[in-house]
Amino acid sequence: MKELLEQINEQFEAFAKDSNAQLESGNKAAGTRARKATLEMTKLMKEFRKVSLEASKK
Repeated sequence: MKELLEQINEQFEAFAKDSNAQLESGNKAAGTRARKATLEMTKLMKEFRKVSLEASKK
């Protein structure tokens, strides 16, 4: 679970950096990277939900 949380944090940091670059300087490539990070975060969040539910049943 700890490793999963680290991955989520890494993806969020990448998203925050790239989305700010897109917003502040109009960097289109950064926008693409930010969208990619959101897709990866979605997968990780679903995995977190699954792991969290299993842990709460124990």
